[in-house]
Amino acid sequence: MAWACVAVTVVLTIYGQIVVKWQVLRHGHLPPGLHAKAAFLVAILINPWVLSALAGAFVAALAWMAALSKLELSQAYPFTAMSFVLVLVLSAVLFGESLTSAKIAGVLLVVAGLAVGAGL
Repeated sequence: MAWACVAVTVVLTIYGQIVVKWQVLRHGHLPPGLHAKAAFLVAILINPWVLSALAGAFVAALAWMAALSKLELSQAYPFTAMSFVLVLVLSAVLFGESLTSAKIAGVLLVVAGLAVGAGL
């Protein structure tokens, strides 16, 4: 059950990042001027999709606390690095973001670190 909670934490973290990026793209660039910036951010913040991402972050925090009640932090935390890997891939697939050799090398280092940290 503890590992399921770690997985829920990772999945909801990824969900939040992807949803927020998607909705920010729909709203465009941050406008100039303090009032316009505030209105822009409030509009994004009250967006139902963004609210779902924030709710997901809350549930992820609860799942993380549940996971840590059974697992050592040093045992569970390396698995949160999977969010870096999956967000990189999904950002390329869903948003057409660049997938450079440097980013791929970085992700491979993260995966190698995950394997070492997990004792695989």
